[in-house]
Amino acid sequence: MKRFVPFLLAVLALAAPGMGRAETGSWVKSGPVEARLVASVQGAGDLAKIPLGLEVRLEPGWKTYWRTPGDAGFAPRLDWSESRNLTATELIYPAPHRFTVLGFETAGYDAEVLFPIAATPAEPGKPLDLVLKAELLVCSTICVPEMVALSLSIPEGPATPGPSANDIARAQSLVPGDGRASGLTVTAVRGQGAVLEVEVTAREPMVAPDVFVETDPPVTFAAPKSQFLDGDRRAILRMDATDPTPGLNLAGRAMTLTVVDGNRSVEAPATAVSGLGGAAGAAPAGLLAMLGVALLGGLILNLMPCVLPVLSLKLLSIVQHGGRAPAAVRAGFLASAAGILTSFLILAGALVAVKAAGGAVGWGIQFQQPLFLVFMVVLVTLFAANLWGLFELPLPRAVADRLGGPEGQGLGGQFATGAFATLLATPCSAPFLGTAVGFALARGALEVFAIFAALGVGLALPYLLIAAFPRAARLLPRPGRWMVALRRVLGGALALTALWLLSVLVVQVGEVPALAVAVLMGGLVAALWLGRRLAETARWAGAALAGLLALVAFAVPAVFGPSAGAAPVAESTAARWTVFDEAAIREQVAAGRTVFVDVTADWCITCQANKKLVLNRGTVAQRLEDDGALTAMRADWTRPDEAIARYLARHGRYGIPFNIVYGPGAPEGIALPELLTEGAVLEALDRASGKIKS
Repeated sequence: MKRFVPFLLAVLALAAPGMGRAETGSWVKSGPVEARLVASVQGAGDLAKIPLGLEVRLEPGWKTYWRTPGDAGFAPRLDWSESRNLTATELIYPAPHRFTVLGFETAGYDAEVLFPIAATPAEPGKPLDLVLKAELLVCSTICVPEMVALSLSIPEGPATPGPSANDIARAQSLVPGDGRASGLTVTAVRGQGAVLEVEVTAREPMVAPDVFVETDPPVTFAAPKSQFLDGDRRAILRMDATDPTPGLNLAGRAMTLTVVDGNRSVEAPATAVSGLGGAAGAAPAGLLAMLGVALLGGLILNLMPCVLPVLSLKLLSIVQHGGRAPAAVRAGFLASAAGILTSFLILAGALVAVKAAGGAVGWGIQFQQPLFLVFMVVLVTLFAANLWGLFELPLPRAVADRLGGPEGQGLGGQFATGAFATLLATPCSAPFLGTAVGFALARGALEVFAIFAALGVGLALPYLLIAAFPRAARLLPRPGRWMVALRRVLGGALALTALWLLSVLVVQVGEVPALAVAVLMGGLVAALWLGRRLAETARWAGAALAGLLALVAFAVPAVFGPSAGAAPVAESTAARWTVFDEAAIREQVAAGRTVFVDVTADWCITCQANKKLVLNRGTVAQRLEDDGALTAMRADWTRPDEAIARYLARHGRYGIPFNIVYGPGAPEGIALPELLTEGAVLEALDRASGKIKS
């Protein structure tokens, strides 16, 4: 009897499939193709969507097609109308391969492919009877449409993994995503005539990247020519349209890009900007021109509001040089210039490292990190306390003499002043600076270091000029008792900077943690004041207490976290502003509306100046409020946001502010300068809406 038990169990399993697992569909062959339906689960459970798969095998030499087939072919056509308890299905396409035959470019699959499918039952938990008629176009030297009739029943019961679960999960991993898993990122898209240039970066070196373009009306491209940079972690893919229509210009064209490199892939929407910048032969000339732009941008940065607190230190430094020997004046200003240039090179190195690791890069993004904000609050508070005379940095006499003077006046202090100027300059964006930074960060390490060195030289240029003509310092008033009052006033300016940094910290971590940091900084100043008045032997106690309070302040972000009670950005929910939604821009423009996009952040001083001087007042504010055909979108980048970072990168921008206007008259967008004017904004709105013809 025992010999018949396995046989009886097998018979029962075949006779009562609803008691076991969902049956894998049978293979059905039609010409050179065979296919079947499979499921990830053995029962319907209570799933709102049931993961399925359409598995296709092809004889050698045959292929079938992707959702956008290229010069010829068509995607799979599926008919589920005879199914029961089924309301909808979604066919998902794994990353395709390129096939080039006799000059025709197509995209699809050979050998075998498993298409993931998401099936929505009408009544979750009830049996699902699937009947599919699939029409597949398969091609070799000839093309033949093949029809296969497939079926699969999924019974009631627990949705436990079935025998095909791993195969479907593997197929889902081959579906192009947003790049977080694959490490691929589309950083720039440029178009000129019938030529398209796509720039891609990767966490790991690329081997043979390819790109598939979907746009309306369709344009087919030949296989890209690749230029590899940064140890093969950056590639510039240039493609020519295979059969362009007369007058085709890809600049401004919206498209969806699918980049494939082996088993890695990414899908990204993009709008091609005008011009080509990635060709190897054009790089040197472009770099030389951009170095001049960077130099000018760094020079103008001296006049931006975020650098004004540092000007207090510059002013004090210049006054302290009054009456000194020309050699001492020259050495001091060269030390400050060296501090600026060194800080820019360190910043460039950090950005290159983050970019190589696949992270988002940009000008001033360190202000998105609460720990950096706390560091800046502590640093500015200490600078203010030093100007108020609450403490000095005691240096050994031999070191002070070697640095060129007493504490705070030697070369070390001048170097630190330059470094501090660079730190506080980063939340500002000056004219020409955004262009230079965007150029650098869209390219390799060499360009990043070269452009940032030019920015540093531009910011340091006033120092270098005085170092070249040190006798000009003799025109300044000589140091005297009046400098005590000046130091107090300048210390107050830095204290106001600390309050501004705390207001940014409120947005990052919330009011309670920011208030805790403010109280700790108040205690730090009080401890230094108290230590100043203690006996010489006990002053260390005040300094030690101040150091302890600073360390506790650094622990606040770690304790509360970046999202603990973070304050909402009030202006993003104001009546005339909507939250940024890139996908809605094209829909709004297609409906005949104008869209104004403002990418901003609380730590961006230039952004705040644009709001107060242009966007929130006068004719511009009235236009944004009253124009019924205008949508104003605000993208808040105060905290890290990958969607905003990708949006900026696709427009060749890595810093803010960034303002752009879309409309029927400018579907590709009209980018505005960093410093807004009422006239520039109104003209862009009129051009985008079609009131003014370009």
